[in-house]
Amino acid sequence: MMSALPEDPTLDEVREALAPLIAANAAFDGWNDAARDAAAESAGVDRDVAAVAFPGGPVDMIDAWFTQVDTAMAAALPPERLATMKIREKITALVEARLAEVAPNREALRRALAILAMPQNVVRGAKLGWRAADLMWRAAGDTATDYNHYTKRTILAGVYTATITVFLDDESGNWVDTRAFLARRIEGIMQFEKAKAGFLSRTEHRPSLSRFIGRLRYPVV
Repeated sequence: MMSALPEDPTLDEVREALAPLIAANAAFDGWNDAARDAAAESAGVDRDVAAVAFPGGPVDMIDAWFTQVDTAMAAALPPERLATMKIREKITALVEARLAEVAPNREALRRALAILAMPQNVVRGAKLGWRAADLMWRAAGDTATDYNHYTKRTILAGVYTATITVFLDDESGNWVDTRAFLARRIEGIMQFEKAKAGFLSRTEHRPSLSRFIGRLRYPVV
C-alpha cells in the first residue's frame, strides 16, 4: 500500500511511497529507471527527486521495497497478537505475513532476487536476508545476545530464502505447497534448538579443557 506523501516530503518519505509502486512496475519493466519514473509519475513525484531518492539504482529500490515488507509484517502481527502464540507459530506467521505482502508482485520478487544474486550485489543481498531474519526473531521475542543470536538468524535466513524459492513457483491453492515446505523447515529449526539445548545442559558442568590448560600454564598460587 502506498504511503500518502506530505506536501514537502523527505527523501525517506519519497522512498517509502514509491517502493510498492516501483515493485508493481518492476514485474513488467524490471527494476530500472523506467519502473522508478512510472512510479514517480503516478505518485506525483518529480522524476529527478525520485532518482535522487534511489542513488544506488535497482538495489536501493529493492531495499526500499523490502523495508516496506518489513513494515507490513509488523503491522499484520503486532506484539499483542504474537504474545498469544508459541514460538513455532510466531515464526510461521511472520514468514507467511511476508509472503502475503509480496504475493501480488511475485514476478517483481523473482527479478529482485536475480539482481541480488549478481556478484556485485551478493553482500547487499545477504544483509537484506539477515535483516529480515533479525526482524522476525525480534518480533518473536528473541533476546539472545550470545552466539545463539547469530545461529538463529543465520538458520532462519536460510529457511526464509529457501521458502521464497518454493513460493515463486508455487501454483497450489493458497500456497499449500509453500506452507508445507515452510512447516517442515521450521520443524527442523525447532528440533535443532531442542538438541542444542540438551547438549548445552549436558555440558554445562563439564570441566573446561582450556581452563585446565591455562591452570597448568599459570598455576594458582
